[in-house]
Amino acid sequence: MALRVSRSLARAFLLAATCMTAAPAAAQDSSIEDRLARLERLVEGLVTRLDAQQGNIDAQQAETIAMTQQALADTRAMQVRQQELAAQIDAPKKQEDKGFRVGNTTVAYAGYVKMDAIAQRTSGGQLPTSAFTRDFLIPGAIPVGGTSSGWDQDFSARQSRFILKTATDVGAEHTLNSHIELDFMVTDGGDERVSNSCVPRMRQAFITYDNWLFGQAWSTFQDVGALPDSLDFIGTTPGTVFVRQPMIRYTRGGLQLAVEQSETTVTSRTGGRVVAGDDTLPDVVARYNLAGKRGSFTAAGILRNLRISNDDFGTGKQSALGYGLSLSGKINIGPKDDLRLMATAGKGLGRYIGINIVNDAALELAGDLDPIATWSGFAAYRHFWSGNLRSTVAGSYFKADNPVVLTGNLVTDESWNALANLIWSPVKPFDIGIEYMYAERTLEDGRSGNLQKVQLSTKYSF
Repeated sequence: MALRVSRSLARAFLLAATCMTAAPAAAQDSSIEDRLARLERLVEGLVTRLDAQQGNIDAQQAETIAMTQQALADTRAMQVRQQELAAQIDAPKKQEDKGFRVGNTTVAYAGYVKMDAIAQRTSGGQLPTSAFTRDFLIPGAIPVGGTSSGWDQDFSARQSRFILKTATDVGAEHTLNSHIELDFMVTDGGDERVSNSCVPRMRQAFITYDNWLFGQAWSTFQDVGALPDSLDFIGTTPGTVFVRQPMIRYTRGGLQLAVEQSETTVTSRTGGRVVAGDDTLPDVVARYNLAGKRGSFTAAGILRNLRISNDDFGTGKQSALGYGLSLSGKINIGPKDDLRLMATAGKGLGRYIGINIVNDAALELAGDLDPIATWSGFAAYRHFWSGNLRSTVAGSYFKADNPVVLTGNLVTDESWNALANLIWSPVKPFDIGIEYMYAERTLEDGRSGNLQKVQLSTKYSF
C-alpha cells in the first residue's frame, strides 16, 4: 500500500513539475517559487510517511524518492535558465527605451547638456580671451611672471556631450557594438559678441567585437572610473593620467592588453616643444582591474619607444625607452561615500600626465634623448549629505625631474591644485553645483603663478 502511495505521489509530482516547466516564463514569474516550495514539502512528506509506516525505506521506495528529488532539481535548473533568457530579452528592450531598432541593430543614445559660469583670476598674467584655457584647468597654461589679472567671467555650454551607440545581433556566439561620442571643447567657434558657436569634435569612436576594441577611446593606461566628481572638466588635472587616442585593445576578465598611438614630445635646446611625428612603434599598455563590494582597483603599466629623426634636430635618428606604472581605485565608504585615488610614476610619460604638463624627453647636447622622470597623484573624497546633496574635496600634485642643463629653467617643475564643491540634484538626472578651485604652477627658476576659480554649473544627463 505504501509503495502504491509513494508511486502515486511521485507521478503527481513529476506531472506537476513537467507542467510548470512547460508553462510560459511570464506566467511563472509570480508563482514559480510558491509551486516549488509546495513540491519540496510534498517530497518531505513522502519520506516522513514512509518512515512512519515501516521505520525504513526499501530499494524501490528509495528509487521513487530519488526520482522526485531529481525532478525537483531539474525544475530548479529550468527556472534559472528561464530567468537568464528573460534577462537576455530584457536587455535590448532597455536599450530601445533610449533609441530605436533597425533590422538587427539597436541604436541608443546618451549624453548631457551642461552650462558653466566661471569667474577666475590668475596671479602671473592674463589668460587670452575666448581661449579654451579659460574653460577648464590646464596646469601648463597657468601664467607665471606677468601682472595679476582681475576676476574674469566666462559662460559656456561647450562641454555638452552626445553619445551614439549601436549593438548588432550577430548570433549568440559573438557581440558587435560601436560607440561615437562628440562634444565642443577645445575647438574653433564663433565670437562672444554674436554667435558663441562651437565646432563639434570627435572624443571617442570605436568598435567592440567580442573581447576586442578597435578605434579611439580612453587610453588603457588611464582609469576613468577613478576621476573625481568635479564641475571642472577634469578636476585634479596635475595628478591625473588623461589621454584619448586610437588603439587596439584586448580584454579578458580583468586583464587588458593594448597597443596605442605613439607620439613623442621633446623639449628642444631652446626650451620649446617639438612634436616629432617620427614614432615607428606603438605604446604598449598592460592593465588589470579588480572590483568588489568594497570598490575597485586598477594597476596599469606602459612601455614607450620615444623617437626622433634628423629632419627635426639634425642629429640623426635617436630613440629612448619610456615606461611607467599607475595605480588607482575607488574605495566605497559607507552606503554612498567614496575615496578615489591615483598615483603614477615613470620616465618619458610627459604627454600622458596633466594634459602634457612637461614633455616626454629632452634633447642632449650629443643629440640623444633623455627621458624626463615624473611623479604625480591625486585623492578625492565624495560625501553625500543627503540623497540629493553631495560634495567632493580633492587635491592633486605633479613633480618633474627636468634635466635643466638641457631644458632651461623656464619649464614646469611642479604643479598642484585643490578643490571643493557642493552639488544638488533636485531630480535624478539634473545637477546644480558650485565649486571653488585653487591651482599653482612653479617653474624650475623658482617663480610661480596661481589660478583661483569659482564655477557654477548646471547639468542635465539623458
